[in-house]
Amino acid sequence: MIVEDQAILAMELELVLGDAGCEVVGCAMDRDGAFEIAARERPTLALVDVNLLDGMTGPQIAQRLVSEYGTVVVFLTANPEQIPDGFAGALGAVCKPFDDHTIRAVVAFAGRFITDRTVGEAPRKFRLAPWLKTPPARIPTH
Repeated sequence: MIVEDQAILAMELELVLGDAGCEVVGCAMDRDGAFEIAARERPTLALVDVNLLDGMTGPQIAQRLVSEYGTVVVFLTANPEQIPDGFAGALGAVCKPFDDHTIRAVVAFAGRFITDRTVGEAPRKFRLAPWLKTPPARIPTH
């Protein structure tokens, strides 16, 4: 799932993810759209912009996706200082601008986390959430 209010960027992300073999279950531009897609599709992974059309709602979206749906969230942001200290349960963040290679690497990293709950070396341009920097031996599912 993609939550991004810049339509061109959302379409580009959808193409990159599709080329990487991912199924994009929906794109939302705001909190309400994100929750509608999440309730219907129960996404495994969500790329969520921190600052959307309806304000800085990305962290609220992330927290709900993680707690209610077990979704793994990766923040997209041009303003990393806006990410909450605890990352709202997100896996990490990618700073804009980013390239296709970075997105593919981050999605592969998130896929490994989803599959076996391990944290390997973080891709370049990916800021790992503080809660994962010293993870316990086994990370429970959300």
